[in-house]
Amino acid sequence: MYLSEDCGDVYVREKGELRYVTADKNDAPQHRLFNRDFSFQLCIDTLPSASHTKRRDHFIFTYNKEGSLRYTVKSLFDISLQFIADHIEHVDSLVGFPEQMADKLFSAAEERHKFTEPQTAPRALQVFCEAYGELVLKSLCLRNRYLLIPERLEEIRQFQSLECLDLYGCRLGDNHEVFKYITSEALASLVKLFIGANCLSDAGLQRLTAPVRVMKKGLENLQLLDLSENPITEKGLGYLTCFKALQKLDISRTNVTVNVSLKGFFRMKMRMVLSETPLKEFGHSDCHTEGWAEQVINQWEITASEVPKKDSKPRTNALRFYGREKFVREALNSWSGTSATTNKDKVVPIHFYTVDLCGPSSTAEHNTHSSAVAAAHKGKKRRLSEEEQSSAPKRQSFSALSAEDLDLLNSY
Repeated sequence: MYLSEDCGDVYVREKGELRYVTADKNDAPQHRLFNRDFSFQLCIDTLPSASHTKRRDHFIFTYNKEGSLRYTVKSLFDISLQFIADHIEHVDSLVGFPEQMADKLFSAAEERHKFTEPQTAPRALQVFCEAYGELVLKSLCLRNRYLLIPERLEEIRQFQSLECLDLYGCRLGDNHEVFKYITSEALASLVKLFIGANCLSDAGLQRLTAPVRVMKKGLENLQLLDLSENPITEKGLGYLTCFKALQKLDISRTNVTVNVSLKGFFRMKMRMVLSETPLKEFGHSDCHTEGWAEQVINQWEITASEVPKKDSKPRTNALRFYGREKFVREALNSWSGTSATTNKDKVVPIHFYTVDLCGPSSTAEHNTHSSAVAAAHKGKKRRLSEEEQSSAPKRQSFSALSAEDLDLLNSY
């Protein structure tokens, strides 16, 4: 390159630095265009068109090792992914979309709070659940999270491929709307169900089992059921015979009395025996939320916890004035779950599990049990058989279609 004497100073940019081109290198001024602590802000908010402000996410600004500012444009894939995530509630279907890309799309939509805003959350979850099912959520644990269910019931209904659902301590009662979701065909894949400590009575069990008993749909694949700490009786247990795949049952701390008649009912009607040791499946140690939407559930809980709670202190002071401080303390502990924790170890768990009555080991066990009962009761064997015969018609009446069953079917 030839430089004439008439031209001014010439600068050449090489490797991120400006170099002064001159015949005498000693005369070159030593300076940089930008200092190393230089920073700037992309001021495009003042443009008349508001659409230009959304394009700032398409650029990545960085510094190189020489301290020079660089900007690069995001890939077309990232730009398209961001656009779809911003409008995920308007997508018709993602069926056939690759799972690897759908995982990234779900994360991008989660960053934009599409699953927490009430206006977009139900539709956004429906789009993903219809296409990917258990990948979105395979197990849902809402144990003692009673604030989430009424607030996020519409979003919870979108999870249609759950295998495990834990609603322990959610104060549902017998007529909660969530039972329509549990007994629907959307949860036909449900294998484990924990509904303990929900004030569920015999009428609630009748409502829970009506679709299976009458229409042969709903919880057909249920294998584990937790009914502990509910005011159910032996009458309510008769509705459980429709669960042909049921293998483990927890009826601890209920109104059921364990006796020979109850053991005979479970052995003959449900092929289940009483467990001598507590079953680890009911310890709730393995139940947790699993799937892409795990962080979404945690975000729901954080949002629900921000709701201001009523202060029960004035009512507590008033009752203490009338000498009912002990009653108040017990009531508050029962609602918070502290009393349940302290008394849980004192109650003997009542767990039943299935056995193969046709196997040699179970046959020997059955013969041993029968001989022990015969030796203990001796002449009462005939009386026990008469009681079983008299109770058989009553148990058969549970499977009959009654007027209450018809009312329940009309509600679905």
